Amino acid sequence: MRYDGFVFRVRAAGLLLTAAYLAWVGWLLLRPHDVAWVAAPNLRPLDTIRDDLSRSPLEAARRLGAGLGLLAPLGFLLPMAGGRAEASGLASFVRTVFAGLMVSMLVEFTQTMVPGQIFDVDALILNTVGVAAAHLLVVPAARRRLLREARPAPPAAHEPVPASVP
Repeated sequence: MRYDGFVFRVRAAGLLLTAAYLAWVGWLLLRPHDVAWVAAPNLRPLDTIRDDLSRSPLEAARRLGAGLGLLAPLGFLLPMAGGRAEASGLASFVRTVFAGLMVSMLVEFTQTMVPGQIFDVDALILNTVGVAAAHLLVVPAARRRLLREARPAPPAAHEPVPASVP
């Protein structure tokens, strides 16, 4: 019973944190920008990334890190909100990365309706890779720990161990 209550609390916290994080991302990315002109949308994969890499190392790291880190928290918030500790690791990874891609795509397409914002296919790539990396770095270890703590404790030395039935 302790495990079920704990999973419920983790799932509730995951849902709340995911909703709050997505609201913050929406506010951050869907605000209009006052600009004199707007660049054309980038529809060719790796063009913006190549441009970022041609800058100084610090500027390139800042720009690429911003793209990787923007939706990265979804890599562990979405599985946390799902609350399935016993789920297959591969299925969890695929579901999370696909959901991260869909959120990124929704944001990118919605940005096209906001003044001063453009669509960039490289943002989709970086955001999705960030979600995948965060998932791989956090979720397997958290899942192992959760399952280890949920295992019933071995019987105490003074309690008799039940005999197995043939």
